[in-house]
This record gives sequence, structure tokens and C-alpha cells, in this order.
Amino acid sequence: MTAALSAHELIARHRSTLDQALEAIRTRAYWSPHPEHPKAYGENGSLDAAAGKAAFDALLGTRLDLGQPGTDDWVGGETSPYGLDLGVTYPHADLDVLLPAMKAGQRAWRDAGAEQRAVVCLEILKRISDRTHEFAHAVMHTSGQAFMMAFQAGGPHAQDRGLEAVAYAYVEQVRTPDNAEWTKPQGKRDPLAMTKQFTPVPRGIGLVIGCNTFPTWNGYPGLFASLATGNAVLVKPHPRAVLPLALTVQVAREVLAEAGFDPNLVALAAEHPGEGIAKTLALRPEIRIIDYTGSTEFGDWLEANARQAQVYTEKAGVNTVVVHSTSDYKGMLSNLAFSLSLYSGQMCTTPQNLLVPREGISTDQGPKSYDEVVADLAKSVDGLLGDDARANALLGAIVNPDVKARLEAAAGLGEVALASREIANPDFPGAVVRTPVIVKLDGAKPDAEAAYMSECFGPVSFAVAVDSAADAAELLRRTVREKGAMTVGAYTTDPEVEQDVREVCLEEAAQLSLNLTGGVYVNQTAAFSDFHGSGGNPAASAALCDGAFVANRFRVVEVRREA
Repeated sequence: MTAALSAHELIARHRSTLDQALEAIRTRAYWSPHPEHPKAYGENGSLDAAAGKAAFDALLGTRLDLGQPGTDDWVGGETSPYGLDLGVTYPHADLDVLLPAMKAGQRAWRDAGAEQRAVVCLEILKRISDRTHEFAHAVMHTSGQAFMMAFQAGGPHAQDRGLEAVAYAYVEQVRTPDNAEWTKPQGKRDPLAMTKQFTPVPRGIGLVIGCNTFPTWNGYPGLFASLATGNAVLVKPHPRAVLPLALTVQVAREVLAEAGFDPNLVALAAEHPGEGIAKTLALRPEIRIIDYTGSTEFGDWLEANARQAQVYTEKAGVNTVVVHSTSDYKGMLSNLAFSLSLYSGQMCTTPQNLLVPREGISTDQGPKSYDEVVADLAKSVDGLLGDDARANALLGAIVNPDVKARLEAAAGLGEVALASREIANPDFPGAVVRTPVIVKLDGAKPDAEAAYMSECFGPVSFAVAVDSAADAAELLRRTVREKGAMTVGAYTTDPEVEQDVREVCLEEAAQLSLNLTGGVYVNQTAAFSDFHGSGGNPAASAALCDGAFVANRFRVVEVRREA
């Protein structure tokens, strides 16, 4: 295959970015090569806002032909949570044709080496970045995120996570040298001398099972971790969020071909309605790595049944915030209100349970009773979302009917401190937009436990009255141990309480945010610095990203001979 992009050209173009990423994961300092502001695009080949919107509009109602082998039908059916029928159709694959074709290119990809694979991945990410405005509309109209969130989380933040995975993959592969000379003295006899060659060898085909809410942000780490370590990657999108990942596959195939590699190293597996192809794929012997984001039920099934594969899951948890005391009461309320409202709580990191001592908390505004804390939080959410235009920009749209049903049912679980209300979106009359509900529960009552010990994904939070800070720490421990948590938050001015909560999180492997009152929120993580999940509690079997997330996607094979 003739390469239009030489290895030398790609290394010259992207090596400095790779080096900066390597330094960022070493220092954990802020860094990103992908601009967050929409106005930063429009030069050097990138699409500006108008061109990106036009590119997205041009996709509607079309057939997205990726040139994959084994296409036996065309499938589609995505409807935007904002009411738009996308009308895009995608190739449906005969797996017995597609999977062997994907394996055919792995030898050349393996032999290219870690550096060349890394810079090819960076070229893919650069071309995706140039189309960030187009991708933002695709993410918005499949996930229900408001545009700015879709632009940032689905664009630069997702691209950062992909680059982060490439950096970790590179580090782990070059940890072992390519060649070594080995000499063992034998006293009066001649020494034993060997030459040894070490090659990172991919496991096989990686399967990325995409999610509905964050198709790129959650999909890119596994995709690029597997690709950068030499594996082919089959992308199985969520049926309601195919377009962002289909565009990703399209870009990847173009770059691979231009770089002289088999484009079938990356392919798409779209499905008929109700086909349930994920289970079929997960058990195929060719699939050796699985990355999954979604429900606990299916994640547990994958871990139990896909025995031939290394399985990395991000499932569900019950995220908890301990509210004990604060030196910035207003800042605490504002920070929590934003965290509960962002994307209608449809994030795996959104707080669900707020543990508040029943006798109240101490603040810079004096003592506040449990009832006052909950009422003030409700007022803060109301104030944040009081303007409908601002509310639409923060809430986005409800992604599916199950979320709406849980929201409506939550009001019957306890005393409602903040009722959910419907908001009209003038730009998209078909959008289902709802504000959060906050329900008061008594942590000592057994009938309340069924509610707060179960994940209620969506804009639903429980203000759980507990007996003391020690009681809150113990409930936090039990929640993380039994149900898992992607995030934990705590507000306290007491060093002993802080230490107790910290110790719980260390022992139960949960990521902790303390006393957030400004512009950083418990449900946000920064690539190259923050770990998303830990892999140490039931919410997820892996962290995004660390060495463990990439190192087992390849094995090192040694060839040795006498010198």
C-alpha cells in the first residue's frame, strides 16, 4: 500500500505534541493542544462554526459509506433528543467477512512500532479536531447535550482523552528496549552472550461498545489505547448515538490508508433495531479486548462471559457528597447546584446522594439546619435555572424515556424539596427538558434505603439525613463498597472529618473532591491530570487513563539468540 503520509512526515508533524503529552501525564499539570473556545477554529484547515454546521447538515439523510468489506445491509434510525430525525444510514457488517479483513492488516501495524503508531493516532485526532464544530452537532443531536457542552466534552475534552491514552500506550511500550545485549561471566570459561529482541505484540481485535450520553468522550480512550498498542479496533456504537463514532471511524480509515496501512484496522459495527449485536461480538474469539461504558447489568455480563478478552468497564455507581461544614456556604450551594444541573444529571459523575447531618451544619453564615441546607440548595438550583435560556444551555435534553420515567417516579420516594419543572426550548420544540428534583430522605429508615442505595441516573438527587459525620462516613463506605462510585465529594472545615472521609476513599478506591466552591465541579475531570474512575470499586474496572488501562492490551514477545 503506497503511503501518501510518510512516517518521517508524521513524526515531524506530531512528535512534539506527543512529547508534551508525555510531560503532562508525568507532571499532572494543566495542558491541552485542543482549544475549548469555538472561535479558535476556522484557520489552518479547521472548520469554523458556519462550515461545521453546514457539514453536519449535509450529512442528514445520507448514506455514510465507509468502504468496509462485508457490508450486507444499511441501517440507521437515530432521532435527536431535540426532535430531529437524522436519517443517516450506516453499513451493517457480515462479521465473518469483516473480522478476518480487520486481522489482515495487523502484522504491518505491529511492525510499524510504537512511535509510528502514536503519530498516526495523533494525525487522526488532529483531523477530528479540525472538524470539532461538525462533531459537536453530531454529539449534540445524539446525546442531548446542549451545544456548548457537546462542543467541549464531545470535542476537545474527548480528543484530550484520546491523546492521553496514546501517551500512556507509548510509555508502556517503550518501557522495554527493542534490543539488548546480555553477557553472563563464567569465570575461567568464556562468558555466555546473547542478543535479545523485544517486540510489543497486540492481543487481537479491540471492541469499543459506545454509550449514548458521551459517545466520543467515553469512546476515545479505549479506541486509541487499543490502536496505539497495535490492535485493530471495531467500534460498536450505541444505536441512538452512531454518528459521532461513525465519523471517527471514517477519519481513522482515511488516515490509516494515507499512512500506508490497511484502513480495515478500524471499522464500524452498526446494527439493526433490537439486534443486540454487542453480546454476539463480545463472545467472538477474534475479540481480545473490550471497552464498555453503560449499565451495570451488561457490564457485569461482559466481565463474567467474555472470558477470551481483556474487559475494561465503566458501569454505574452511587456518587455521594458529604456535607458536614463549610467556610463558604454560598459557594458550596452554587457549586452543588451547577453539579446537579449540568446535562440534566446524565453523567456518570453527577452527585446523587447528599449526606447531611440531621442536626445541621456549621457555616460562615452561622449554623444551618438540615431543612435549611436542603431548602437553600433548592433555591440555588432554582436561581441557576430560573432563566429558561440559561437553563436550556445547561440542561440540554433528556436523552431517553427511561431517564424521564425515573425523574417522574422519584417524586414519590420521599418529601420533595425541589420539584422538577418542564422547560420549553424555542429552537427545538420537540426536546424534553426538565429541571432536577431533590428529594428528602431519612437515612435511618429502611424504606428510604432502597432509594438512596440504588443508582437513579438522571436529574435526581437525594438529601439524606444522617446522625453524624461518623455516620456519613460509614454510609459513604458502604455505598462505595457495595454500589461503587465514580466521584465522591465532601464539604468540611473539620480536619478529623476530612481525614475520615479521605481514609474511606483511599480504602475503597474512590476519587475524592474536597470543598469545591469555585469553577471546578465534582462531575468534571481534566485529561492528563485527573483520573476518571479508579478501577478499584464496583463502578468501573478501569481508570481513564493510567498505565493499567493500556499495558495489558499488548504483550512483549522475546526472540533471543546466541551472540
